[in-house]
Amino acid sequence: MKNEDKVFAMRHSLAHIMAAAVSHLYENVKFGVGPSVENGFYYDIDFGETKITDADLKKIDKEMRRIIGQKIEIVRSEMPIDDAVKWAKKAGQSYKTELLNDLKNRGTTAVAGDDIAENGVDEVSFYTIDDFVDLCRGPHVANTGAVGAFKLIRISGAYWRGDEKNPMMQRIYGAAFTTKEELNEYLVRMEEAKKRDHRRLGKELDLFTFSDLVGAGLPMFTPRGTVLRDEFAKYSVELRQKAGFQLVWTPHITKIDLYKKSGHYAKFGEGFMVEGQVSHDSFMMKPMNCPHHTQIFASKPRTYRELPIRYMEVTTDYRDEKTGELGGLSRVRSLTQDDSHVFCRHDQIEQEFKQIVAITQELYENIGMKLRARLSYRDDSDQYLGDAKLWEKSQKQIRKVADSNGLDYFEAEGEAAFYGPKIDFMALDALGREFQVSTVQLDFVQPERFGLEYIDDSGAAVCPVMIHYATLGSIERFLSIFIEHTAGKFPVWCAPEQLRLILVKNDDKNLTKFARDIYSQIKAAGIRVELDESNESVGKKIRNCENMKVPYAVVLGEKEVMGQKLPLRVRADLGGPEELTLSKLLEKIIDESKTRAR
Repeated sequence: MKNEDKVFAMRHSLAHIMAAAVSHLYENVKFGVGPSVENGFYYDIDFGETKITDADLKKIDKEMRRIIGQKIEIVRSEMPIDDAVKWAKKAGQSYKTELLNDLKNRGTTAVAGDDIAENGVDEVSFYTIDDFVDLCRGPHVANTGAVGAFKLIRISGAYWRGDEKNPMMQRIYGAAFTTKEELNEYLVRMEEAKKRDHRRLGKELDLFTFSDLVGAGLPMFTPRGTVLRDEFAKYSVELRQKAGFQLVWTPHITKIDLYKKSGHYAKFGEGFMVEGQVSHDSFMMKPMNCPHHTQIFASKPRTYRELPIRYMEVTTDYRDEKTGELGGLSRVRSLTQDDSHVFCRHDQIEQEFKQIVAITQELYENIGMKLRARLSYRDDSDQYLGDAKLWEKSQKQIRKVADSNGLDYFEAEGEAAFYGPKIDFMALDALGREFQVSTVQLDFVQPERFGLEYIDDSGAAVCPVMIHYATLGSIERFLSIFIEHTAGKFPVWCAPEQLRLILVKNDDKNLTKFARDIYSQIKAAGIRVELDESNESVGKKIRNCENMKVPYAVVLGEKEVMGQKLPLRVRADLGGPEELTLSKLLEKIIDESKTRAR
């Protein structure tokens, strides 16, 4: 077996061993699905009125290890699907009955994650572990002793088949690897990930908040968090301005006619509808910005000499997501995009892509995240719109851009959007996790839908090509990644608070006057500075500053009033302490902010 197949079989077997252990410990449980997943496995189980806790995990773990220690053979068998339905009904396994009936009636379960999907066969397979029989297509290891190292790690709720209208089940997750060393390394990373959780740090560092009155998935940013998001928006705008993009602005609602013409209404039409009480027009809160930008392009005649035309906008879009799928800033209902659209000639595609890729590389390299790219192409199916020869030419251009820009990339046939090929960028964070961030997307369809045109050098009307691009993507989602990547230790240039002044004594008038005078000078220089005049001890003030992960701090006492230099305390990841004059201190922070130094 290939190593990945072996690991899959081990994790899959552990899911079934866990189900067997549960069947020994609890009565009348009903089983859903138990797949192998990245880094481990899970099983969705209906325990009825019983609420599983961490104490139950210990019991389940103990029974699993007993089963594993016996090295029981895992035996495959097959059964006609009608007999399988009878088996499931007799066993009281209603979820398995539903899956089998779907399999019988439709030939496939058609649900991602269901591990019994066959392709219209008359028989289904079962696997037996001693006294426990489960419906499954496999594969599994030969016996229970060959499953490697594992640990049950958490419990969560999960709607049956991901539908909130269905019963809520309890999902037990386990981590699993071939060796104990790999498992321990993963568990250490998991603990570090908990410390870095952006939801936790968002609260601790006072960056953003949610309110039940405002609604789930609608984050509000505090003054500190707003600094962070604005600094990245400004960085993105500056990079794109250097490449010739121009800022535009579009409204947050639009008549539904715009999205019907673009084709987006079919996907987003049911979400965030607004009915005008005076005009009686039907509006939508915008889920994306490209249709608006087409209308700016179409607002006057264009010639080939004007192209490429590049628009950019930092604006909030709105999408109605299921409550259960929302999570911190990772998935929200109000997402701010640093959105860009290029309208160009076919012979300009390569150069525009090359420039956009360079922008993306510069930003992510500067924040210390390695990039990998997926070049997404069409396959031979008929689901794609536009001329096939144009697709082929464009895909070659994208590959050429990836090579010339030195991208680490792989090609994925069949992953293109129906309207054009694209490059998806994945960023690697400090814990080795990969996240999709930026996308560059060719579009042959929307310009035609909206009848966009320019006059070429022969006087003929020609339809331009459209390129969609976002450097950060959703700023909210990007920040969730960045906060965890840095563990809240932000570079000086984007830190909400760059410098903190800490008074040794609060009852010394000369010292207070000196500190406030320095504070005013630093503030006037455009540096984000705070003055701690609280009645706490100096030690407590310093700890508070460290807990807020402020890059720089200066403790002010009588010595500083008399002297010419300020003792600069530096956050551990940025270097060691220094003594600087006020002018040198200002110069240092201003330079680091201007150059966006890492």
